[in-house]
Amino acid sequence: MGGQERVALDLAVGQRAAGCGVVALSLAPPPDGPLAAEFAAAGIPIATVPKRAGFDSWLILRLARAFRRAHATIVHTHNPQPLIYGALAAQLARARIVHTKHGANPDTSRRLKLRRLAARLVHAYVAVSPTTATVAWQNREVDDKKLSVIPNGIDLSRFHRDLRERQVVRRELGIPPRAWVFGTVGRLDPEKDQALLVRAVEPLLGENARLVVVGDGEEAQRLRDLCFRLPQGRHVHWLGVRSDVPRLLSALDVFVLSSRTEGLPLVIPEAMAASLPVVSTSVGGIPGVIEDGVTGFLVPPGNEQALRLRLAELAKDRALAEDCGRKGRQVALERYSRERMVRDYMELYRRVLGLS
Repeated sequence: MGGQERVALDLAVGQRAAGCGVVALSLAPPPDGPLAAEFAAAGIPIATVPKRAGFDSWLILRLARAFRRAHATIVHTHNPQPLIYGALAAQLARARIVHTKHGANPDTSRRLKLRRLAARLVHAYVAVSPTTATVAWQNREVDDKKLSVIPNGIDLSRFHRDLRERQVVRRELGIPPRAWVFGTVGRLDPEKDQALLVRAVEPLLGENARLVVVGDGEEAQRLRDLCFRLPQGRHVHWLGVRSDVPRLLSALDVFVLSSRTEGLPLVIPEAMAASLPVVSTSVGGIPGVIEDGVTGFLVPPGNEQALRLRLAELAKDRALAEDCGRKGRQVALERYSRERMVRDYMELYRRVLGLS
């Protein structure tokens, strides 16, 4: 589960509040993923149309039937695989098609060709940042006339600085009350490059300086092995997948993202809304979110020394960290709310349907 899944949920909640009928369809086989219960709790019907191994041509017909049963006016797909199968299925069901591209989506030439073919059928193709739109243009993924940018938005009411929760979480994790805590949230996989973060921050760690890592994935064991070999690796807290990210952010002093590639990661405005200064690699749409030196710091991807220097600077200058966090919260609330995102998409749907 990543930010794009959370966007799909928050968008569906906003659509339902606006008076739309909404059905969430998953291509993943059972059992349901961790967000299924949240969709259901929000009153949004969910259904699974599982994709079989390999290229599943029959999936197109199964999806078309599902769209007809739902009386779909618009089919909104997220990321490459749903686009490839969902675009033609939506056309068969006589629904309009909107697609959202959440990241660079590096792909094989065969799959890229399939994405281009599917994109010919869409009525609107949305990138979550100008950088992501540029990637789509460079890859010739879609006709320029269909391409637009709508930044992701989230329910920011869940994110704020909570000093009481800060101490509770630190006690739970065995972190001293006055320790300086770096933290990150995300899938543990190569493109997120948490190994860079571990190497960069390790010399700064100690009894009163900790790193908290939230998430799981294919790199989990390799990262733990790396920590085992490093002198201060014992001061890294591995929390795995958690459903209480807002309260965990309250326990941090700095949020760090070390990715090699990104679209517009929602965890950054979440951290900003929690009044945390952010240090991130300058990739994807992130430079459009963080104002370097104002709401946080940007460093080149893969640059261990630059990342360490910025983290050390914030640890030494608590007033700077506080100021960055305060300004970051203001930016997050102004630009990355769920309400703004829903308004933008609802206007796009109206244009697609010829209603505006």
